[in-house]
Amino acid sequence: MLQTSARLLRLLSLFQAQRYWSGAELSLRLDVTGRTLRRDVDRLRSLGYPVHSTAGVAGGYQLGAGATLPPLLLDDDEAVAVALGLRTCASGGVTGIEESSVRALLKLEQVLPARLRHRVAALHGYIVPLESRGPSVDASLLSLIAAACREHECIRFQYQNRTGAPSSRDVEPHRVVHTGYRWYLVAWDLERKDWRTFRIDRIASKPKNSMRFKPRKPPEGDFATFVAKSLSQLPYKFRAKVTLHASVEALAARIPPSAGVLEAINDSSCLLHTGSQSLEGLTIHLLWLGIGFQVHEPAELVAYISGLAARLQAAARA
Repeated sequence: MLQTSARLLRLLSLFQAQRYWSGAELSLRLDVTGRTLRRDVDRLRSLGYPVHSTAGVAGGYQLGAGATLPPLLLDDDEAVAVALGLRTCASGGVTGIEESSVRALLKLEQVLPARLRHRVAALHGYIVPLESRGPSVDASLLSLIAAACREHECIRFQYQNRTGAPSSRDVEPHRVVHTGYRWYLVAWDLERKDWRTFRIDRIASKPKNSMRFKPRKPPEGDFATFVAKSLSQLPYKFRAKVTLHASVEALAARIPPSAGVLEAINDSSCLLHTGSQSLEGLTIHLLWLGIGFQVHEPAELVAYISGLAARLQAAARA
C-alpha cells in the first residue's frame, strides 16, 4: 500500500486526469478502504484543494476550481508536450502571451527530471520553425471570443472585410478555428441569417456581449470543415477546373477542403475545383500531386502550362 504522502499525490493526479470519480473507483485505484479515502480527501481540502463530494451509494468526488491554481501533476509525455507548446507560444502568432509563456517554460524546465530535460532540449534544438507569415491576434481578444462561445452569448463587433470596408456585426459565436496560418471565428450572423467565418485579426473593436442563444448544429457537420470549404471558395484571381487521374479516396488526404473541392467522375478519376492568386501557384500545386491531369479552365492556365512544358523540354535537350 502506498504511504500517505505518495497516496495523496496519486489521488491528486487522478482528480486532474478525470473530472469525477466514484468513491468505489478511487478506493480500488488507491487500494484503500472508504474510511482512508475520506481521510485523504480531507487532507487535500486542508491543503486548499476544493474537493466536492456527493453522498449515497452512487456518491463520489470531484476536484473543483479554487481561488488559486493548484500544482499540476504531469506524466513524462504530458510534460514534454507542455514544454514544446510553451516554446511555440513564446514565438507564435498570438500576441500578448509571449512573456508569460517564457516564464511558464522556465518554471517547468526547472523541475523537469534530467531524462526529460534532454528530450525537451533535443526538441528545442533540432526543430526549427519557419518564420510565420500569418497575422498575429491579441490573446485577450481570443479569450473574450472563446468565452462567448463557451457561454453561448451573442457578441457585437466592428469588422473589416478583405477590401478594408467596415461593417458592424451581430453574431452567435460557436467556435474558434486555427488553420495553422490564421485564426477564424465561426458564427451565425443574425442580420444575414446564415453562417459566416470571420478572420479574428480583422475584428476592429472589442466584442460586446449581449443576450444568450441556443447553440445550433455545425454547418457542413463540422466547424473546421466549414472553414476549410469557405477558404477554398474565396474569390481568387484564377479559378481552375481540372480532371485528376486518381480517385477521390486516393486524393482526399492530399487535397484538404481548404485547397480545393473534389468531385468523383469514376473509380479512377475526379474533378478538382481550386483557385489561386497566381498561375504559378496553381501549376506547382498540380505538379506536386505527381499524377496525370487535364486542365479545362482557365485558358490562361492552359497557356502557362504549355509554355512551361516547352521551356522544360528545351532545357532537357540542352
